[in-house]
Parts: sequence; structure tokens; C-alpha cells
Amino acid sequence: MTRKDSWIIAGGMALALASGPSTTATAGDCPNGGTVRFGVEPYDTAARLVPIYQKVGELIGDKLGCKVEVFVATSYNAEIEAMRNGKLEIGEFGPLGYVLAHQVAKAEAVAAFGTADGKPDTYWASIVTYPGSGIKTVAEIKGHSFAFSDPASTSDHLFPAFGLRKADLDPDKDVRAIYAGSHTSSSEALYNHKVDAGELNSEQLESAKQRGHYKDGDLVFLWKSDPIPTDPFAVSGDLPAAFKTQVIEVLQNLDLSTLDAADRKIMVGAGITRLVPQTDGAYDGIRDLVKTLNIDLEKLS
Repeated sequence: MTRKDSWIIAGGMALALASGPSTTATAGDCPNGGTVRFGVEPYDTAARLVPIYQKVGELIGDKLGCKVEVFVATSYNAEIEAMRNGKLEIGEFGPLGYVLAHQVAKAEAVAAFGTADGKPDTYWASIVTYPGSGIKTVAEIKGHSFAFSDPASTSDHLFPAFGLRKADLDPDKDVRAIYAGSHTSSSEALYNHKVDAGELNSEQLESAKQRGHYKDGDLVFLWKSDPIPTDPFAVSGDLPAAFKTQVIEVLQNLDLSTLDAADRKIMVGAGITRLVPQTDGAYDGIRDLVKTLNIDLEKLS
């Protein structure tokens, strides 16, 4: 498969575009002259995500009978802004990003990565340091540099901030916070000892293992979260009712087993082979944590 990367501006924010039709539009109810636009959060580099999600776009397009264009956002907020401004029909958001997208962009969670028993999958967040840093507990991070990825990230901001709070640290005052911009950048900063501690989630860890960038003993785990619901696949609430129903049916039953195992490892884990139904209520725990930490979602946008 050949592709080229181009750029669009959505609501004043840039998105990386995986261009090229995934299928020829045949359904008369496909929007935008036969095109469905599908946004993806930048949880890894665009170079890695674009070819994988181009394949996912083809699977969706084949079922819908529409051309699907895949956009890998340059930031979490770029994707939210794109849906808010009518530039996306479908989006895969991080859980915290979804809560904000639901609030400001009419995003509606309908599907998520599913386990073998047909239930939505989960993952975890953690706070880590490197061997030799001298840091033995979360409390000892006080005064040290700490790598987050993106303010609108669930596992790479919301939960690590909660973990710091549980150790009586103020994530805004008691650590020297650095926002690296992506999961990959924050983990690389830690691996290269440019920061003393930082966040790491289980999906990010699996991706690093798959790339040969991590082995047991490379990091010291100081705190780990309870299970977190994985990224929802959401549809725009502004879609025409009949077409929205069609899109939801496709997403809730999407078979990913034809994707390479290595691609699925990067997305969520090689054992995940399908999407399953998900609901907005699954993310109420995220909303509760936002309230606990007194986070103003609007300031993340």
C-alpha cells in the first residue's frame, strides 16, 4: 500500500492526514460527497499510527460503503476541536479527551476494544523512575522533574496527577512538570534520563516492548492505577440519525483480526481482535476523578 502524508487545519489546529480512499463510496447517505473522516489521538508517532489506522479505515469503509479518510491528530485537543468544528464523523479519543469531547463537541462513545469474552478492555497508568535515580517512593519525587505527555491525556496526566496527590504532592507545585507532547516523547525523556520520573501506561509499555525499546528492569514502578476503560470510538452527535445508526452498527462489530498482530500490539494488544459496544456511562469514573482533582476541562481545550 502506498500513501502520502498531508496536512489540514481543523478549527485552527493541525492534523496529520493519511490520504487516499479506503473504498469507493456507494451509499447515497455517506456524508461529504461520500467521505467519512476518522480522527485518532496521537498516542504514538504519526509515522507508526498512520499506516495502521489506514487499514482500520479500510475495514470501516468496506462495511459502510463510504470512503474513509484517517487523520492522526497532532495533539489531543486538535482532534476534539476537529469534531467540534464538524471536521470529523468518527474519533478514537483517550478517555479524558472523550469526556471533554462529549462535553464540548457532541461526541458519543459507542464502541471500544474488546476482550475475548466480548467485554470492553481496560488498561492501567503508572508513575515510574529509572534505576539509579535515587527515588524509592512517589513522595520522594517532590522537587524533581516529572514528564507528563499531554494535559488532556487520561493515563499520562489525569491518573499520574492522582497518584501524586495520593502521596500528598501537588502535581502543579511539588514537581517540575514537563509536558512532552506525546506518550512516546515522555517515555523517551525518561529512558534518556532527561527527567527524574514520569508517567507510563500499559499500552505504551507494550508498544515499547514491541519496538525493542524496553525490557524488564529498565524502569522502577512506584505507583500503578486501578483499571481504566480503553479509548472509546465515538461518533459525532450531529450525524443524521439513519447514518449514525449504520456507523454505530459497524463500529460495535468491527473485526480487527485481519490486522497484523504487531499492529494490534501498538493499538491495544495483540490479543484484541475486535471492537465491542461501549457506553458514555463507562467514563463516569473519569468524570469523578476530574472532580476530585478540581480539573477544569475547558482549560484543557
